[in-house]
Amino acid sequence: MPSRDVPPGYTPLLEKTVAGFLARHPETFDILGPDPDRWRAREVGDGNLNLVFIVQSDDGRSLVVKQALPYVRLVGDSWPLPLSRSYFERRALQLQSEVADRFLPKVYFYDETAAAIVMEYLHPHVVLRKGFVRGIRYPRLAEDLGAFLAQTLFGTSDLALPAPRKRAQVSFFSGNAELCRLTEDFVFTDPYRIAALNRWTTPHLDDLAAELRADAELKVCSQRFKWLFLNHTEALVHGDLHTGSIMATPEDTRVIDPEFAFYGPMGFDLGAVLGNFYLAYFAQEGHEQRSHERHEYREWLLATAEQVWGTFTSGFLRLWQENATGDGYPAELFSDPVARQALEKERVVFMRRLLGDALGFAGMKMLRRIFGVAHVEDLESIEDPDRRAHCERKAVRLGRELVVNARAWLSLADVNVRARELS
Repeated sequence: MPSRDVPPGYTPLLEKTVAGFLARHPETFDILGPDPDRWRAREVGDGNLNLVFIVQSDDGRSLVVKQALPYVRLVGDSWPLPLSRSYFERRALQLQSEVADRFLPKVYFYDETAAAIVMEYLHPHVVLRKGFVRGIRYPRLAEDLGAFLAQTLFGTSDLALPAPRKRAQVSFFSGNAELCRLTEDFVFTDPYRIAALNRWTTPHLDDLAAELRADAELKVCSQRFKWLFLNHTEALVHGDLHTGSIMATPEDTRVIDPEFAFYGPMGFDLGAVLGNFYLAYFAQEGHEQRSHERHEYREWLLATAEQVWGTFTSGFLRLWQENATGDGYPAELFSDPVARQALEKERVVFMRRLLGDALGFAGMKMLRRIFGVAHVEDLESIEDPDRRAHCERKAVRLGRELVVNARAWLSLADVNVRARELS
């Protein structure tokens, strides 16, 4: 594993230097063509951490360069962050591609010194969050996301892997501690205390922010989920699977940016996806030009969230039934009819517990996006603060209920009923 210090030779890339960087790698010429003078780069990164360049040749061939910076881009060099996160991202993409290659960008090569991943340019894909703001429907989204979650969470767990391999991967990704620490603070702790980087729509939500910090029940429940995050190494999770980490067209879905990857609770990725669907749902009213004009789109979001869970559940259970090659619940113990019946009951319990985990994490993701440091475009792009706060209050209500009543929900359909009651 590379040093956490900035290595000799590391330099942040610029639009004018990307071509020279790529020209040092022979693989580039197969992708962009033989003449670097015909390559053009533009920086498009709009996230909190990294530089992202789209590089295109005059004849339309293209690729993406993602380079880690040795600090949090959102804040500046006063907040250092290890370049090794790009190393973990590259390894996560490798492992995910072994089980869910169809849903990932193709990686061309990795430059360790530059902390840069060179990969496929996804076009005409758009960031899913932006699509939700624009009211775009994606017919394949639920099937694709559910399949990606089933394949990656099952395929990197003890249900599929021999214990020694899984333990080795847990050990490796434990090195991604600084990125996990960001999540531990920003998702599980800071929204429930006075923290320098917290922000919200003020003064409109000042009362809710104070209530959050004084809500003893919510704080206890939030720490139960932080405990799961800290201690349950169930599978390799993406770690930041919001709708800004998904690129989509109506025909195709890809998952990007697993730099927060670590071995943690399966419900964390599931909850991140579901929580972002509910944030998008409550934000729709703020984007309406006429009353109720996005009612059908809101219903599509709820139906799609429910379908994501359904597709995940059926896919995960099918893999468990057909590909149980790991040391967890070894297949040889359940070869007779009585044992198989007992295992089927256990699978129901397993998935029921997983739903509760996912909903609790979903609620925590929703709350952090309204009171923490990093917000979402779905809500932030609502220019009128009164309208934005109106939408946010509804999201806060559901988010809190998901956290404190995580184990009480029987299905996503029940959550959707409650979301409608609040809207």
